[in-house]
Amino acid sequence: MSVGQTGGADLTAKLDLIVEKYESIGKQLEDPEIFSDIRKYTELAKERARLEEIVERYRRYLQVKQGIEDSLEVLATEQDEDMRALFEEELQALRQEQEELEVQLARDLIPRDPNDDKSVICEIRAGTGGEEAALFAGDLFRMYGRYAESKGWKVEVLSSSPTDLGGFKEVIFAIEGDRAYSRLKYEAGVHRVQRVPATESSGRIHTSTATVAVLPEAEEVDVVIDPKDIRVDTFCSSGHGGQGVNTTYSAVRITHLPTGIVVSCQDERSQIQNRERAMRVLRSRLKALMEEQQAQEISQARRSQVGTGERSEKIRTYNFPQNRVTDHRIGLTTHKLQQVLDGELDEIIDALAFSDEQARLAEATS
Repeated sequence: MSVGQTGGADLTAKLDLIVEKYESIGKQLEDPEIFSDIRKYTELAKERARLEEIVERYRRYLQVKQGIEDSLEVLATEQDEDMRALFEEELQALRQEQEELEVQLARDLIPRDPNDDKSVICEIRAGTGGEEAALFAGDLFRMYGRYAESKGWKVEVLSSSPTDLGGFKEVIFAIEGDRAYSRLKYEAGVHRVQRVPATESSGRIHTSTATVAVLPEAEEVDVVIDPKDIRVDTFCSSGHGGQGVNTTYSAVRITHLPTGIVVSCQDERSQIQNRERAMRVLRSRLKALMEEQQAQEISQARRSQVGTGERSEKIRTYNFPQNRVTDHRIGLTTHKLQQVLDGELDEIIDALAFSDEQARLAEATS
C-alpha cells in the first residue's frame, strides 16, 4: 500500500508523528544536561540518525507531491505545445519518483525489531528420534556454522553435550556478527528430518526432530543480575556417556533463583571461562523472559521457538530421499538439500524475511 492510496491520510499522519519525534529528539540533544547521561545520549543520537533518513525521504515526497500538483495546474491552462511537452515529461518523472518514495515510506512505517542489530545465542536440542535426532542436531549446528562463515560471523560454542556417534543432545553457541539476529531469528522452531539413519540396517526411513531457539544476545547493560539471585555450583566435567574428562571442578551450573532458569557449561577446563559463558547464556535467557513479560507476542514467539519437539510441530522438513527442503510457514520448497545443509540458507531466509515484511507492512498501513 502506498502513501497516496487508501489510508493515505493515516499514513501521512504517522509520518508527521515521525517528523515530530525527530525534531523532539533534536531538542533533547541540544540540552546540555543530556551529556551527564552518556548512555541516554547515545541512544537518542542513534534514534535520531535512524529517523533522519525517513524524515528526509518524507520531505522529498511532499516536494514531489507539490511538484505534481503544480505541473497539473500549468498543463490545465498551457497552450504552447513545446511547454506542454516539457511539463508532461517533468510530470512523468515526478510520478515515477512518487511511486518509488511511496514504497520506501510504507516500509519505513514497519515497526523495527530493536534486536535486529544484535548477535545471537543459539540453542539446538535433539528432539524426537533418539540417536538419529542427536545426529540431526549436529547437522543443524554445522549448517549454521557454515552459514555464519559465509557471512564473516564468529561462532563460539558455549556449552555442548555430544554423543558417541558425533551428534549432540544439546549444543549452545554464540554467533557474533553484523545483524546476525535479523537473519537467524527465522530459524527458531522445530526442524524435522526424514532419512535412513546410519544406525538403521533395514533401510527404513526414520523421522526425527531437533529444536532450535534463537535469542538476541544480551549485554551486561541490558540485564543486571544481582549476585544474591544466583546459586553457582561446580562439578567435574564429563565426556561422552558420562565419562570423566578431568578431576577438577571446572564445570559450572548457575541457577537463577527468582526464575528457576538453570544454565550449565563444562566445555572449557577453566572454571572462570565456564562461568563467563554460563552468564552470557543466562543474561540472554533473562532478556527473552523480560521481553515476554513486556509483550504477549514475544511470549508467543518464544513458545513457538522451542515447543515440545514432537514431529507434528515443525517449521521445516529436510527430506533426504527426495532431496527436498520445505519451509512450512511460507510453503517454500527447494531441491537443494545438500546445499542448504552446507549453509546456503539465504534463499530460504530471504523468502521468510520478505513474507514477514509484507505481513508487518499490511499491519502498519491498515
